[in-house]
Amino acid sequence: MADCGLRGNIPDEIFHHTNLTDLELSDNPMLSGQLPESIGNLQYLSLLALSNCSFYGDFPRSIINLTRLEDLELGSNYFNGTLNLDIIQHNQKLAVLDLSNNNLSIVEGKNHNSLFYASFPQFYYISMASCNLKKFPSFLSYQKQIGGLNLSNNQIDGVIPNWLHSQTGIVFLDLSHNFLTKIEGDADLTSLSGLKFLDIHSNRISGPVPLLPQGIVYVDFSSNHFFSLPTYFVSSYRYLSVSNNGLKGEIPLSICNQTSPEFYGSSIPQVLDLSYNNLSGRMPPCLLEDAEFREVLNLRGNKLSGSLPLNISQRCKLRTIDLSENKINGSLPQSLVNCNTLEILDLGNNQIVDRFPIWLGNLENLRVLVLRSNQLYGTIPNREAKTKTNNSFFPTIKVLDLSSNHFRGIIPKIVFQNLKAMVSTSNSTTFKVGDSAYYYQNSITVIWKGLEMEMKETLSIFSSLDLSKNSFSGEIPEEIGQLKSLDVLNLSHNALTGSIPLEFAKLQQLQSLDLSCNKLSGPIPQELTSLHFLSALNLSFNNLVGEIPQVPQLSTFPNASYLGNPRLCGSPLSVQCATTPSNDGSNKSLSSKSSTDIIELSVSIGLGLGVGFASVIWVLISWENEREWFNFIVDMFYFQHIMWIVLHSRLAIGRE
Repeated sequence: MADCGLRGNIPDEIFHHTNLTDLELSDNPMLSGQLPESIGNLQYLSLLALSNCSFYGDFPRSIINLTRLEDLELGSNYFNGTLNLDIIQHNQKLAVLDLSNNNLSIVEGKNHNSLFYASFPQFYYISMASCNLKKFPSFLSYQKQIGGLNLSNNQIDGVIPNWLHSQTGIVFLDLSHNFLTKIEGDADLTSLSGLKFLDIHSNRISGPVPLLPQGIVYVDFSSNHFFSLPTYFVSSYRYLSVSNNGLKGEIPLSICNQTSPEFYGSSIPQVLDLSYNNLSGRMPPCLLEDAEFREVLNLRGNKLSGSLPLNISQRCKLRTIDLSENKINGSLPQSLVNCNTLEILDLGNNQIVDRFPIWLGNLENLRVLVLRSNQLYGTIPNREAKTKTNNSFFPTIKVLDLSSNHFRGIIPKIVFQNLKAMVSTSNSTTFKVGDSAYYYQNSITVIWKGLEMEMKETLSIFSSLDLSKNSFSGEIPEEIGQLKSLDVLNLSHNALTGSIPLEFAKLQQLQSLDLSCNKLSGPIPQELTSLHFLSALNLSFNNLVGEIPQVPQLSTFPNASYLGNPRLCGSPLSVQCATTPSNDGSNKSLSSKSSTDIIELSVSIGLGLGVGFASVIWVLISWENEREWFNFIVDMFYFQHIMWIVLHSRLAIGRE
C-alpha cells in the first residue's frame, strides 16, 4: 500500500494479524502517529517499510522480537530520542536497515569485544544519514558483504578507515557532509572493484585525488581540500566533480579517455565539474571537440589560458559550457553551433576578443548567454542579426549578459523584439541535468541589485538583460516593453540618450532597474509607479528634470538612486522643487491686487499734480519776464514725476 494517499494512524487491528509477513506503507506523507510496542507481535514479519511518512516518537524496542525481519525501512520520518545500535544485534536475518533522516541520535554500547561486533547480522545495505553519529559504528568493520553504505550528514571526523578497502563488493558509498580529513592508507581505491557510486563531498579531506576503480560511474569529491589530480583517469565515469578544492597544475590529457558506460546509463547525467580550483595551462581540446559523451563541462574559476578549440564535433551533446572566470583568450569558435542541445554558455570574465556572435542566435535551446567582462567589440548590426538568425534572435534566451565589453552603436530593435522567452510571463524551465535521483544543478553568477549573486534553484524562473558598461548610444527602443518576464534590466554606464520609455510600465515583473550613468533626459515617467515589484532603482547621473513622482513606490528609494541629475527635485533628494505662481491661486490674487493698487496710486498722484500745476500755469502765462524760469520748472516736473509714474506702472504690469 505504498504511495496510496493514506492518512491518519495505522489501525491497531493490523498489529493483531500475527501471520503478517510484509507491511509496506512507505511514501504516504499524511500517515502519522506513534508505532506501538505491539508491533513486536508480528513475529513472522520479514518486511517493515514505513519510510517517507510522518511517524514520530521513540523507536519501538519490541522490534527486537521480529527475529524473521530482513528489511527495516524507517527513513524520513520524525522518530526521536537515542537509539542504541546494540538492539539490532538480535535481528540476525536483517539485511537492509534504513534509519536515515529522522531526529534520532544513534550510539553504540561500550566495552564490547570483537566477538560481539562480529555477531551482528551481515547487512547488504545500511543507511544512517542524519543520525548524529560521531564515529563509524564499530560493527561495520566486521561486515563482509555490504553493497551500500550511507553515513552522510553526520558528525564523523578523522580518517576514512582501512577496512573500507576490503569491501570489494560495495556498490554505493556516501560519506558526504561530515568532518573527515583523510583517506587512510594510499590514495588508491582501485581495490573497491564493484564500486559504482562514490560521494565524499563537503568534508575536509586533503591530499591527492585517489585513484578510482575501472567501472565507477558517479564520483563527487567537491568541497574538500584535494590539491592534485591523478595522472590517470578511468574512462567509465559519467559524473565527476572535484569542484571547490585546491587543485593545482594542468588538467591531465587522460581525462579525454571517457567512454559511455552502460551501467545506469540513462539515469546519471554526464558531467565534468572542476570549477573553483587553481588549475592552469590550456584546457585539453578534447573536452570541447569530443563532447559526444558529456552534457556538462564546468571549469569556472580557475586560471586556464589559451584559446578555445576550433573544431567542435557535430556530435556535441553538451547542454552546459561554463568556462567563466579564467584567462581564456582568442576568438569564439563558430563550431559552437554544432552543440545544438546547448542551454547554458557562460564565458564571462575572460580575455576573449571578437565581435558579437550573432550566429549563436540559431541555437534553439540556448537559455543563458553570459559574455560579461571580455574584450568583445563592435556593433550589433540589425540587418545581419535578421539574416544570420533567420529572423529569430535568441528565441529561448532567459538571461543575456553582455556587460563590461566594448560594444557601441545603437541597440537594434531586434534585441527586444525577438527575445521571445522574455516576453512570456508563464515561460519557466528547469536547469537541472539528470533525473530526480541523480542530477546536476546548474548555476550562474548574475549582477543582482548591484551585487554579484549565484543563482541556482531560482534560475528556472529568473530573467535578466544586462548591457551595462559598454558604449551603446541612441535612444532606448520602446520595444523593450515587450519583455514582460524581465526581473533585472541593466543599461547603465552607456551613452544612451532620449527619455525613459513609457513602455517600462509593461514590465510588471521587474525587480531591478539600472539606467544610471547615461545621457537620458526629460522627466521620470509617472508610469514607473505601476512597477509594484521594483525593489532596486538607479537613475543617477543622467540629465533628468522635474519632480520625482511622489508616490511610495519611487520616493522610498535612497537618495543615491537620483544623484547627478542637477535639474531633478523632490523627495528623497534634498533639493525641493520651486513653487510656481500658476500653481498658487492666492499668490496670483495678491500679486494682481498689489499691481492694481500701484497703478491707481500712480494715476491719483499724476492727476493731483496735474490740477495743481495747471493753476500755476495760468498765473505765470501772463508773467512774461519770468518765462525762462517757467520752462525750467516744467522740465523738472517731467523728469522727476512723470517718469516715476511710467516706471512704476510698468513694474506693476510686469508682475502680473
